[in-house]
Amino acid sequence: MSEISLSRVLAYWADRDPDAPMLTYEGTTLSRADLEARSNRLARAYQGLGVKADDFVTIALPNGIEFIEAAFAVWKLGAIPQPVSYRLPDTERSAIIELAGPSLVVGAPSDAHPGTTCLPVDYSPDPNLSDAPLPEVTCAYWKAMTSGGSTGRPKLIVSKDPASVDPLEVKIGIAPEKTMLAPGPLYHNGPFLFGMIALQRGHHLIITARFDATQTLELIQQYKVQVLYLVPTMMQRMWNLPEEQRDSYDIGSLEMAWHLAAPCPPWLKDVFIDWFGGDVLMELYGGTEATGFTVLSGTEWLSHCGSVGRIQEGFQIKIIDDDGKILPPGEVGEVFLLPDEGQGSSYFYIGDEAKATKDGWESLGDMGYLDADGYLYLTDRRSDMILSGGANIYPAEVEAAIDLYPGVRSSAVIGLPDEDMGNLVHAIVDAPDRDLDTEALLVHLNQQLVRYKVPRTIEFVDEPLRDDAGKVRRRALRDERIG
Repeated sequence: MSEISLSRVLAYWADRDPDAPMLTYEGTTLSRADLEARSNRLARAYQGLGVKADDFVTIALPNGIEFIEAAFAVWKLGAIPQPVSYRLPDTERSAIIELAGPSLVVGAPSDAHPGTTCLPVDYSPDPNLSDAPLPEVTCAYWKAMTSGGSTGRPKLIVSKDPASVDPLEVKIGIAPEKTMLAPGPLYHNGPFLFGMIALQRGHHLIITARFDATQTLELIQQYKVQVLYLVPTMMQRMWNLPEEQRDSYDIGSLEMAWHLAAPCPPWLKDVFIDWFGGDVLMELYGGTEATGFTVLSGTEWLSHCGSVGRIQEGFQIKIIDDDGKILPPGEVGEVFLLPDEGQGSSYFYIGDEAKATKDGWESLGDMGYLDADGYLYLTDRRSDMILSGGANIYPAEVEAAIDLYPGVRSSAVIGLPDEDMGNLVHAIVDAPDRDLDTEALLVHLNQQLVRYKVPRTIEFVDEPLRDDAGKVRRRALRDERIG
């Protein structure tokens, strides 16, 4: 069928089967008709607060039914949902709101952002508002995700895809009317993308307050989950359960288990292929910018061990050296991607500029090579970004918060390998006096940064970490600590 507006997609599925389950959170299930009606009422409340077509609406809610309702209420008004972590300190959220200029912030105290209307986390719309369908309207861009940046300042990544969908289309192998479990935080692009793909295609979507390995297996068995979203940290925690507990759950309903957002250790990939099946386990590599994606099945992995897959239809890939020369198969260089429709066709930034070659190819900052069959292998990251538990953490942002603390001359933030999280944030702090109180510094950082960005460990030194040009050699510092 042809595409329909996201303002109409819940109504489409509710008309087909109003009583079918559509959203489950911590034991509470909404039917298709429930979610349609509740998001209609919420949309009218937002409309009364001034939300208009093509406005940004910042959603700072924890995982839950309210998050999903907020996103669909925004689409029903032709506006653009802009999710952020609900744990953000006011200072960090303020910087994002300054960029976005939203007409509404959902999930913040009423006085948190002067000049911008804010609704608290526990907001509930007036029950007397109508829950009937609203006039159809389609916003220009369907989502605007938040990211840090190499400068330590936030940026928005605005998708250029309009807020419309073919609800019967098979997307990355995901067919309509399945049951999906997405246990990740919805303010991250991966869980948001997969969760919304599911709801737009009439799935029964199951979300959780936070990831728990045992709960994940229980939910797969209880709801006969067919599609599962994971990151390698989740996989590691599932595998670390006692074998007799792990093997006691029936996971036979799984048809696709996607993992993405961070590198997966080969041994972990192998055990999950044995556990879930080579045709079930799937890997996706790409960025929120949607400049290109590679996909790899577990079966393909067995003959291309270490790969993250081949470029998908609609995109191009090449490996180039520092001089801009395209490298042949087997030679390591920087990975560049390009949509067939050209640079800038999939997204635009607010608060940053794309780093691209003269002919428009863009890099996510990864180094790697292609084999003779076109499979991509990643070897390192050119950027200093830290991947921890599937979340992107930019050292410059953490360093900027550390350097605000009295007595700190400079700092360097690096990721140290961790079996569970992939990397843990480690701060090296240049404090000439060397008498700083670690606990007081952590209190300061918790006021400046969302929790997952706060260093797990802090090391004090009394020598400058940066050269006269203000540069810091993070990779060398990291190598010294793990070598």
